[in-house]
Formats: sequence, structure tokens, C-alpha cells
Amino acid sequence: MDAFRTEYLRDSGETLRKYKSLADRSLARVSDAHFFATLDAESNSLALVAKHMAGNFLSRWTDFLTTDGEKPWRDRDSEFEIGPGDTRAALMARWEAGWACALGSLEALTPADLDRTIRIRGEPHTLVQAINRQLTHAAYHVGQIVFLAKHLQADGWESLSIPRGQSQQFNAAMLAPPARG
Repeated sequence: MDAFRTEYLRDSGETLRKYKSLADRSLARVSDAHFFATLDAESNSLALVAKHMAGNFLSRWTDFLTTDGEKPWRDRDSEFEIGPGDTRAALMARWEAGWACALGSLEALTPADLDRTIRIRGEPHTLVQAINRQLTHAAYHVGQIVFLAKHLQADGWESLSIPRGQSQQFNAAMLAPPARG
């Protein structure tokens, strides 16, 4: 059972790191103008999605095992507004702090911790539920980031995975026996 728990924690951290990599690579490909652009009045910019994710990570993962995941200092509504100090550099610094908090807290967990229960907005969650909730939340917003960055970058977009029309070559390379040296 400990092997499964250890693998679950390892895989959760690896998955979160993959999401961060996708988002980071997408954000790096857009200009400052695109970073702050919205498609319409109801849409969030890349800047706002990044700001929200950072706020969520910091709230959920600060003192993860001992305090409610919705911290009294969090102002979630402000995460969807660009304030006077919200430069790209400031938002990206907060983005990095949020991810570091989440990944550091997740990587500090032990298999025995998975028996614990925590609270998010007063609601009890097993640690597995809380981790899965965070993974799905991250996947949801990273998908938005990739989609929006790709849309805004348009013709200049470089694929983050297998480029169109190259699946067969990719699969053949993956399935080829290793070269002997």
C-alpha cells in the first residue's frame, strides 16, 4: 500500500509540473499586449488566469495540512481584476510563488499524510480529494492558457506537443528500438 501511496504522490507532483511547463511555455510565447488582452467583456486575459491560479495555489497550499484552504487573507474577486501594480513581471513573480508553494507542499507530503483530512471552505476533504481537486483545477486553467495563447499568437504558434501532420513520424520514433552505440 505504501508503494501505491508513494507513486500517487510522485505522479501528482510530476503531473502538476507538466501543467506548469505547458503554461510557462505558452505564456512565454505571447507579447505583453497579448498577455493582458481579453477576447470579450466576459473573458479573462492570460494575466488574470495566471493571477487567479497563483492566488488559488497560495491559498490552498500555504499551511496545507493545518489551516483551511480558503485563507482569510485571500481576495479571490481581485484575482479577476487588473490592479495598478499588476505588471507582467509582478504577476509572473506571483505565479512562480504560487507554483512553488503548491509543488513544495505537495512534495513534502508522505504516504502516511494521505490518511489525513483537510478543509477547503470549511468542507472536509481527504488529502487525495484535495490533491485531485487541485490537479483538475490546474488542468482546467492551463487548458485555457494554452488555448488563449495559441489563439492570440495565431500563425506564429509553435506546437507544444506533436505538430499537426506529424503523428506517424512521432509514433514511429517513440516505438523504434533504441540505437546501439
